[in-house]
Amino acid sequence: MSETLRIALVGNPNCGKTSLFNHLTGTRQKVANYAGVTVERKVGAFNLPSGRTVRVLDLPGTYSLDATSPDEAITRDVVLGKIADEQDQQAFLCVVDATNLKLHLGLVLEVIEQGKPILLVLNMIDEARRRGMQINTQKLSQRLGIPVVETVAVRNAGIENLMAALEDEKFRTPSTELSDVKLSGSNHEKIDQILKDVVVFVDHEDKRTDFLDKIFLHPVLGLLSLALMMFVVFQAVFAWAAPFMDGIEEFFAWFGEWVGQFISQPLLNSLVVDGVIAGAGSVVVFLPQILILFFFILVLEESGYLPRAAFLLDKLMFKAGLSGRAFIPLLSSFACAVPGIMATRSISDPRDRLVTILVAPLMTCSARLPVYALLIAAFIPEKMVWGFLNLQGLVLFGLYMAGIVSALIVATVLKFFQKDKSQHALLMELPSYRIPDIKSVWIGLLDRAKIFLKRVGGIIFALSILLWFLCTFPQPPEGATLPAIDYSFAGMLGHVMQPIFAPLGFNWQICIALIPAMAAREVVVAALGTVYALSAANDDAVAQGLSHLISQGDLSWTVATGLSLLVWFIYAPHCLATLATVRRETGSWKTVAGMTVYLFGLAYLMAFLTYQIASRYFGL
Repeated sequence: MSETLRIALVGNPNCGKTSLFNHLTGTRQKVANYAGVTVERKVGAFNLPSGRTVRVLDLPGTYSLDATSPDEAITRDVVLGKIADEQDQQAFLCVVDATNLKLHLGLVLEVIEQGKPILLVLNMIDEARRRGMQINTQKLSQRLGIPVVETVAVRNAGIENLMAALEDEKFRTPSTELSDVKLSGSNHEKIDQILKDVVVFVDHEDKRTDFLDKIFLHPVLGLLSLALMMFVVFQAVFAWAAPFMDGIEEFFAWFGEWVGQFISQPLLNSLVVDGVIAGAGSVVVFLPQILILFFFILVLEESGYLPRAAFLLDKLMFKAGLSGRAFIPLLSSFACAVPGIMATRSISDPRDRLVTILVAPLMTCSARLPVYALLIAAFIPEKMVWGFLNLQGLVLFGLYMAGIVSALIVATVLKFFQKDKSQHALLMELPSYRIPDIKSVWIGLLDRAKIFLKRVGGIIFALSILLWFLCTFPQPPEGATLPAIDYSFAGMLGHVMQPIFAPLGFNWQICIALIPAMAAREVVVAALGTVYALSAANDDAVAQGLSHLISQGDLSWTVATGLSLLVWFIYAPHCLATLATVRRETGSWKTVAGMTVYLFGLAYLMAFLTYQIASRYFGL
């Protein structure tokens, strides 16, 4: 068997490079950080028909080797051979959008000038033909001096030709001068001459994109469409996920009973059933909702809609002290604030980047979703409003909107403390609309499921066991009349903290759950499950499920308490990973401290107002 062929994918953003990577490698891919930097490296592998293994490196998208961001710097350094682990790339696959050669060929010429082995992948060729563009691939290959392969990555078309080209090692090192014709001048002039020779534009208008842009980029219809889209997403999160969640809940209840019958030792039985199974199960049950949310985000990204949403919101966000480029990092923060904060590297202005980092944790990340779902199920009745709207979905939509509005208000306040108040123009490419690549969406969902389950199997599993220990020991004394947890370490700590959080309506059980939640927000659900499983009056109460337990009056929860806790989690920075990422991206502990103080301050103030108003004026 011959040695592994090492190739790297290079291309502009929105060229279909990632779709091509997903079709080539499938699920045989992994993500890791480059040494010494926060930029991620995505590597995959596949086998050629001959059985030879190909190792593929998906480089961050860039418009030029003249890097302006950390992501672009990685692509530049790999192409120039400056990164030790990636110096032995045997070929660079330059992926270009066939409908936008004028922009995308600039990067190709820069790579050609480095004298690297190159294979040009002319992607989205079907879209080019639909628009009436005729591209002479053979002549383009002659002009550039490198082989060219046509593909349609989202449909898997042309992949066989690409595999054959790799099998025969058709990629080659071009000369520094372009072949066949003598071209002079700047790269822009060279591209114009090449396009004049190899492309015939019959009908350059993209009528589909023009029509959709009249709706989605309209100052009124565009904003209404965006609001409606987000509204549908949050309705679906509850409506579609319910059957799957019920099935998962029933499975873990059955699994706990089945395992418990084989463990006769009471403490060990409690550890496994109440600590491990109940703790993990109470979090896994929310996986369907998280995957539905990610499904919509991935579809919007694949369709080409997200850059338009950023463009549409640019003026509104600028008034709040943000840039339109902040939209995509903030939208990513709905999944998780960590990649959202890392995505701010695409914002070139340091002022805009810092403000975006500071407000990113206010976006409702997927880790909050289990908490929201638990409390909404417990306190908000499952009924329809106006005959077709799910009330629980409406409340969830309101919580997400509260985070967005709060972020805009905080950014506006920060704007007044900025010395540089100049406006920075938003320049970005708006790709053509396209049908989402089902395979890329599936791989994205699979990756998210793995990440979520890894957290359950790792940090949540460990913290559930730790919390079980704190809730179980020391054992109650002889003649004790209260539940055993009242005499435990956790019970003691909860009772000490309770007076501080009493104005917010939090009981001592909630105070206990807030401590492990500092590691990861979703741990609070497992923590509450463990606490109440050990403090419930009987086994039947435990079997009813956590949402039923916390809604029972004898456990000192009221609707006002539930609303207060919901509001607390809109603001509270319960995620050490987020704070660590802020430190890594800004290099400043002062920024981390300032963010922590203002978020906890907002959380306490808003939860206090919510509880006092709900309990005193509405009697909830």
